[in-house]
Amino acid sequence: MFIYKSGSIFLVILIYVDDIIVIGTHSKSISKLILSLGHHFAIKDLGSHQYFLGIEVHHSASGLHLSQHKYITNLLARTSMTDSKSFHSPMAFGSAFSIHDETLLEDGTAYRSVVRALQYCTLTRPDIFFIVNKVYQFMHSPSDIHWQAVKHILHYLKETSHYGLSIQATPNYNLTCFTNVDHASSSDDHQNTSSYFVFMGSNIILWSSTKQKVVSCSTTDRV
Repeated sequence: MFIYKSGSIFLVILIYVDDIIVIGTHSKSISKLILSLGHHFAIKDLGSHQYFLGIEVHHSASGLHLSQHKYITNLLARTSMTDSKSFHSPMAFGSAFSIHDETLLEDGTAYRSVVRALQYCTLTRPDIFFIVNKVYQFMHSPSDIHWQAVKHILHYLKETSHYGLSIQATPNYNLTCFTNVDHASSSDDHQNTSSYFVFMGSNIILWSSTKQKVVSCSTTDRV
């Protein structure tokens, strides 16, 4: 990502292999930049971006809507889940997982492939970030219980494949953060899993779900 700023002109160039997105505050400067690139490289201007690295961009009068509907549809087809039932939540209520859950899968290749694909879905789907983080913790030795949890996510995505991120222009630059902790949720090591979501105005700009890396123990002596 390259950023250019001069006075009121602000340009951002995002490059991935041979795909380029140019955005900015000054349309003439964007056109000038594209023209300059064309003098040095063979490029094709596709106009307003509609699709980039599996992310669909829908333009409207109120702003942008980013989704991965096509990517999710292809994932459902790859896992033979296209005609499966739809679920209304990404995980079953009270779900808890352990490395000792039931029978280990004989071959975890499909599990790891699907979970990695689900990780990519979290680029526009913060609603599945927590449970995807959970199932990712068992990539090394997944069991049939973990695989059922992954399939539950896929059932949910079938119901909500059109969900995504809505980004709207707003004069409100206030930052608001929401956070929560699943206290001692791991039965294997009693570590917490924490999550947070950061909004600028009404737009979500940052989210994360992380398992605690260190458990601190304390003792109390009565005197």
